[in-house]
Amino acid sequence: MTTTDEANPRELVLSLAENLKELPEVKAPVWAKFVKTGRFKERPPMSNDWWHIRAAGILRTVYRLGPIGTSKLRTKYGGKKNRGVASEHAYKGSGSIVRKILQQLEKAGLIVQASKGVHKGRIISPKGKSFLNKVAKGIEKKEQPKPAKTEAKPEATKKTKEKKKQNAQ
Repeated sequence: MTTTDEANPRELVLSLAENLKELPEVKAPVWAKFVKTGRFKERPPMSNDWWHIRAAGILRTVYRLGPIGTSKLRTKYGGKKNRGVASEHAYKGSGSIVRKILQQLEKAGLIVQASKGVHKGRIISPKGKSFLNKVAKGIEKKEQPKPAKTEAKPEATKKTKEKKKQNAQ
């Protein structure tokens, strides 16, 4: 049985995004197709389902690093701005996008606000953990064992060895 920690992160996020599309609480706002994802970007995302992919990535990050807040997630989704001749600077990602996604995931019941010691932020809920493990299990079922490669015929290898000997002489 594959768990969330053992699953391929890229496949897990893409599968999570497909499953999050089915939840009515997680949907892209109207302004999502026009907005940049950070001040370091020049254009909005090209993919139509980028909101769900970002929500899946945030859900996985909350599972792995929780409790985690908006500021740490902004740093995670930040990047470097190309400033032409001047040196590059690192900038954080959009806080509004992160906040809205966290609120939607919380409304769906996949994450909850909590604090552990001095750390406070969002952590994964039991419903969210089972959701992630269910998706990870689905990835395992999709993966088919790859057929073994057929080995070269012994005759062909003998012929090539004989040719090499003849060329060497």
